[in-house]
Amino acid sequence: MTTRSQRVFGEVIAAFLVAVLAFVHLPAHVSAQPYAVYLDVAADNPHGESAGGFSTSMTTDRDELGAALDVVRAAGVAPERYGTLARQYWLVVGAQNAGIDLDEWEPARGLEANLETVDKVYVNYLRLYNSHDGFWWTGMAGLAGMSFAAGFWDLDEVGGVLSVPGVHEVGTGVGDALGGVPWELAAGMPRDVRLLATAGPTLTRPDVDWYLHRLLIMQRNIFMDMVPMHEAYLAGGLPAVRELAAGGAYDEYALDAWRRLDEGSPDGRSEALLRMASREQNQIIAEQWDATAAGRGDVGRVLTYITTVGGSPDIPGASTLGGFRPLSVRADVNGRPTVLHTPLPAFNWADREPRWEYIEQDLVPAFRSLVRDRPDEAPRYLDVGFRPRAEQNRILVRLPVFVGQMASGWAIGPG
Repeated sequence: MTTRSQRVFGEVIAAFLVAVLAFVHLPAHVSAQPYAVYLDVAADNPHGESAGGFSTSMTTDRDELGAALDVVRAAGVAPERYGTLARQYWLVVGAQNAGIDLDEWEPARGLEANLETVDKVYVNYLRLYNSHDGFWWTGMAGLAGMSFAAGFWDLDEVGGVLSVPGVHEVGTGVGDALGGVPWELAAGMPRDVRLLATAGPTLTRPDVDWYLHRLLIMQRNIFMDMVPMHEAYLAGGLPAVRELAAGGAYDEYALDAWRRLDEGSPDGRSEALLRMASREQNQIIAEQWDATAAGRGDVGRVLTYITTVGGSPDIPGASTLGGFRPLSVRADVNGRPTVLHTPLPAFNWADREPRWEYIEQDLVPAFRSLVRDRPDEAPRYLDVGFRPRAEQNRILVRLPVFVGQMASGWAIGPG
């Protein structure tokens, strides 16, 4: 190519790039321009209730999203105008790395259609943990997910008459136990326990399906919020997370968690772990837990409490939910102060304050101790096959011990 030809070719390319970048600055309603459609897009699926990404009208093609993101960045467009595009891109990256098809991942399809994805979510958390030595939250989420996924499998295998433990038999067992204690103590039981004993044995398959749908939505919501910023940090460090925050995806509290993680110190990573756990439970899914507990009449309270009764996160050193705060009831019986100790938890996981107290005071410290103080021991838990370990957490596997605890862990004594 001659010098003149090279110059002309360069001028043509430059003119083309200028034209493309100029297109981006045109109003979003000018549909003839190729990248204007990615600007000022509202997220119509922000909580993961439907298939697709944050915007169900926006593509989930990684290459197309990446190309659009390159152009708007080069054009100097303000991040708040392409915030949904950036989140969609990093979500697609995360889903692709997890082997998940976002367009097929739809909670309304039910557990059977999503069961493989349920596993992939937690396997991916463990993959992310092992990809960066500061990703403590994803490690904790992966280990906790082993028991959470086991609960999915247990609920899915409940028969048409709901005869397996976790639903009818837990309710019946609690009801039988209450029938053997003085009425003064039984009357002092929290509402959740009374509902478990009375409404638990009457739950139907549609009730369980409704609850599973709620859990699937929450799982998807957490993935959509947490995974994009982890993928962005892996690829672009703190500046990539700042871009997401500038686009409106994350607040200063979340951004500060990444600053602490980026420090690389044990204290910084400990604080990042706590802040990310707080974002997950107190911001991302707090309202969804509220709605679930209040939903379908008494069904929401019964099923969320059953989840609490069976809760046993697979993190070494962490307490069961009942062990963290066991339920005891006091009353005067025949004029004497009397106490009833039970194997039941004194709180419902769906309630914000006690849920966070458990996470902050028990779960986070147990995981932090594992990865910070006993790093040589951590691979025994975090470098294992997900499915075999999760199978060990199933109520159906723990059945003899679980039923024994529900039947025999009751004791009456002087108050």
